[in-house]
Amino acid sequence: MTLAIWKPEPPRAGASNMARFSEKVAYEHELALHGGGVLRSSDYEKLWRWSVDHPEKFWPAIWRHCGVLGTPGERVLEDATAMPGAQFFPDATLNFAENLLKGGRLRQAGDEPALIARDERGRRRVLSWDQLRGKVAALANALRADGVGPGDRVAGFLPNTLEPVIAMLATASVGATWSSCSPDFGLNGVVDRFGQIAPKVLFACDGYTYAGKPVDTRECVAQVRAALPALKRLVIVPFLEDAPELATLPGAVLFEAYAVAGPLQFTPVAFAHPLYILYSSGTTGKPNCIVHGTGGTLLQHLKELALHTDVNPGDRLFFYTTCGWMMWNWLVSGLAVGATVVLYDGAPLAPDARVIWDIAAEERLTQVGVSPKYLSALEKTGVRPIASHRLSELRTILSTGSPLAPGQFDFVYRDIKADVQLASISGGTDIISCFALGHPQLPVYRGELQCRGLGMAVEVFDDTGHPLRNQPGELVCTRPFPSMPVGFWNDPDGARYRAAYFERFPGAWHHGDYAELTPHGGLIIAGPDRHRALDQRAARPRAGQ
Repeated sequence: MTLAIWKPEPPRAGASNMARFSEKVAYEHELALHGGGVLRSSDYEKLWRWSVDHPEKFWPAIWRHCGVLGTPGERVLEDATAMPGAQFFPDATLNFAENLLKGGRLRQAGDEPALIARDERGRRRVLSWDQLRGKVAALANALRADGVGPGDRVAGFLPNTLEPVIAMLATASVGATWSSCSPDFGLNGVVDRFGQIAPKVLFACDGYTYAGKPVDTRECVAQVRAALPALKRLVIVPFLEDAPELATLPGAVLFEAYAVAGPLQFTPVAFAHPLYILYSSGTTGKPNCIVHGTGGTLLQHLKELALHTDVNPGDRLFFYTTCGWMMWNWLVSGLAVGATVVLYDGAPLAPDARVIWDIAAEERLTQVGVSPKYLSALEKTGVRPIASHRLSELRTILSTGSPLAPGQFDFVYRDIKADVQLASISGGTDIISCFALGHPQLPVYRGELQCRGLGMAVEVFDDTGHPLRNQPGELVCTRPFPSMPVGFWNDPDGARYRAAYFERFPGAWHHGDYAELTPHGGLIIAGPDRHRALDQRAARPRAGQ
């Protein structure tokens, strides 16, 4: 058995949101759980087992603990064994934007920053909670004036800055559905996605900068608009230029000019009401349009951010992402726990390899999210943030996008920060959340994800559908969870949805990754490559190595 590479200090572990939640659940449901402080894996196993065996108790506990605004209704779970087909909170009503914008009310000062946007050109913009609410109200009123409401789609072809967050929240506040792509997707990538969902309003940028190179997107935007016959309104966000010329985009309106002053209002919607449309990779044809529901997305993100990642009001949460990756959706949900969300648009190593850590130090980030690919590139540059940057507020480094190799754990603790929780997390666009992730009370083991997520009945199957332990196999989830997709767009009988996840092992979600449950209760994820899983097992260090 390998040795822990990091353990939380007992005071930190005992003061975590997870510790408080566990203690409350143990008292209310008479569970024999270990108290606060550093946990053994067997202690967490008891809580995890209760969460997957009793979803009708666990998910309402998350609703209450995280202070969800809305009416949960009497029923928690209908068709509880149906995979797919289970319905969580079928009588509930809520509004996603209201729950994110209430984050400012978790603190006294409405002038505290809600969003901070940085870019590689050195620009820094800040929106307070009050300013954010005001801008969302004005944009939502403009959408209502254009007839946008429940059942409509609004799309964003935008860089990772303030405006996509405002536009998404405005869209959700009126009960419409948001979908976004990064401007580097190009014409075919955008049309293959937005062309399927027929948005009524499109927010697009005039251009962006990447690795020092300005890219004008106005011609591409004109072609995208021509390919979307249902589009009623094109709104341009100035990003490359402060006052872009719109001669090639007749009828387009600038973002600030589109807003309509008025009160902030929220349209209540059902728990499963479509909130987001995300997309599969589209490597074998047009991407699948994956529809995610309002309540399931919110509950999962609150659980993962507040409990597993220990994000608190006043924290500063950052993840290097674009608006075309599900981690953008996950990041923005940090508002729901009262965190300041820090955004960055640009190349991760430009203008130089220190840029992410410059932001971490200057903005006093408490959680930083990156990818294994980024960590590998950073290591090759020779940059050592541990020696060059003040990172005293940084508590957690998150990593996802591909498997985090054991040697990359060493790099983080040697060259970035020694006293930090390195939380490798894994899930995907398909579930807009995680199957396995971090835990603020558990040790970190080299090459492992710390634990299975609460409420996620994650198992590893062999080829015949039998559970495995300490051996690589197929990653599955054997019970329903709230952030399962509502379905695929234009898939009326659900055939494509069922084929994507439920045909390999009937009655269980088959994710397509190879994984291994470890003696610590964690996971080793090898991605979709079986041979990689076997190679990782063969290369595993012995105790003390």
